[in-house]
Amino acid sequence: MGAKQKKALKKNLKKVSSQLPVSSDRKDAADFLPLEGGPGRKLPEEKPLVNKAAVLYIGRIRHGFYEKEMHAFFSQFGTIKRLRIARNKKLRTGKSKHFGFIEFNDPEVAEVVADAMHGYLLFEHILQVHLIPPEHVHLKLWRGFNCQYKPLDWVEVECKRLNKVRTLEEHKKLMEKILKHDQKRRKRIEAASIEYECPEIVGYVMPAPKKIKSKSYG
Repeated sequence: MGAKQKKALKKNLKKVSSQLPVSSDRKDAADFLPLEGGPGRKLPEEKPLVNKAAVLYIGRIRHGFYEKEMHAFFSQFGTIKRLRIARNKKLRTGKSKHFGFIEFNDPEVAEVVADAMHGYLLFEHILQVHLIPPEHVHLKLWRGFNCQYKPLDWVEVECKRLNKVRTLEEHKKLMEKILKHDQKRRKRIEAASIEYECPEIVGYVMPAPKKIKSKSYG
C-alpha cells in the first residue's frame, strides 16, 4: 500500500468516526452495535437473585429432641417464626416421625443454618438440613403447628380394657382363654422335665369338650 492510499484510508476513518454519535455520559453508551445498522443497544440490567427461602427441612431428629428442645437449640441462630415436628396421628400414638420443619424470619439466617447444620452430629444422629424453595412449601404444612399433641397413654388404655365391666358370657370366654393358655404352659414345663407345681386357677372349671354325635344314614 502506497503513501497516498494510507492517507486516503486515514481520512475515510476520520469521516466515519466523526459521523458516529458520541455520548458524553458513559452510562448511556451502547453495549453493542447491531449488524443490520441503526442506533446502538444496551443489554438489560441483570438484578441479583434474592434468596427468599426461609423454611428448612430437618431430618433424622433423635427421639427426645422435640419442639421445646429444637426451639431452644435453633433460636441461637436467629428468630424462629414457626416450628413443627411431624407426628403420627393415624395410629393416635403421637410419636415423632423423626423429621420436622423450621421457618425463620430472615431468609439469610435460614441459609446459614442449612450450611452449618447439614451433616452435623447431634446426639449420635447426623442431621439432614435443606432449604425448601417457597414454591415447594405445601399450603397445609403449618396447619396446627402450634398445637401440642399429647401422645396416647397406652397404660391407661390397657387398664380400661382389662377393668371394663363384662357380661357373664364375656367373662366365660375370658376364663376359657386363660385356662387354655395355662394348659399349654403346663405341657411345655413337663416336656422340659422341670419339676414345678403350677398354681391352680380357682373360681372356674373348664367345661368338658362336647361330643359330636355321628349321623346315621339308613
